[in-house]
Amino acid sequence: MTLTGKGKIAGVIGWPIAHSVSPTLHGFWLAEEKVDGALVPLAVAREDFARVVRALQLAGFRGVNVTLPHKEAAFALADQSDAAAKAAGAANLLIFHPDRQIEARNTDSVGLCESIRETLGDLKTRTVVLLGAGGAARGAILALNELGAARVHILNRHPDRAAGLAKALKPLVTSALEAGDLKDWPTLAGEADLLVNTTSAGMKGHPPLMLDLAGLKPSAAVLDIVYNPLETALLKDAKTRGHAAIDGLGMLMHQAVPSFEAFFGVRPKVTAGLRKHLEQFLHA
Repeated sequence: MTLTGKGKIAGVIGWPIAHSVSPTLHGFWLAEEKVDGALVPLAVAREDFARVVRALQLAGFRGVNVTLPHKEAAFALADQSDAAAKAAGAANLLIFHPDRQIEARNTDSVGLCESIRETLGDLKTRTVVLLGAGGAARGAILALNELGAARVHILNRHPDRAAGLAKALKPLVTSALEAGDLKDWPTLAGEADLLVNTTSAGMKGHPPLMLDLAGLKPSAAVLDIVYNPLETALLKDAKTRGHAAIDGLGMLMHQAVPSFEAFFGVRPKVTAGLRKHLEQFLHA
């Protein structure tokens, strides 16, 4: 597809950015929907983030997706924010409006919610054990609450961080939040209907997550928000033991839907064809 001077241009900002799947994902939809546009990957250092965002706005970009390490800075920069961004204190989507206002949104929780829903349905009466206490964990808790999870145990190597996250989110959710140490996993494994990893452990270039799944009941599911590689050591172990295993690609695809709609004016569909396209890209 040829890009013209009338094309709708958006970006994805991170540091580094070469690993990003977003240009490939949006490129698939741009071709499918026959949209004259592009999503440009932009490697931007922390200290340059605000200046680059303002420059892109002046250059006529429609907005940007934001990935690590800029999500908190994106939220701070915005003139207005949606409820999810406010709850997370972070944004993965900045929309540039004609009046030069910048709107921040957080679609990560939407993406995770839809990924879980299409695989497991709702989580009413269910107990979830969540690993991690960073920004991804915050968004995940909002998604689990949206799906009706009865209880979420937040485990972290630094239990004070888990406690701080639980305290911050308790007023915003109806799910019961319990904080603990990662060392508590063996005693909680048997309670879990769903295990969710929101840490970077297992991501390409990072050490694997070493967690004994022997205590999980057979009906429990395991979800890893990592999508590169698609099958982390955690998910491989879960599959070997017969558990339902959910990779991070579903979350990635669903969180991109509102971004594409905001940038290009069309609401795309998450399909098997899109997943196959991204799997081929990741395996290349």
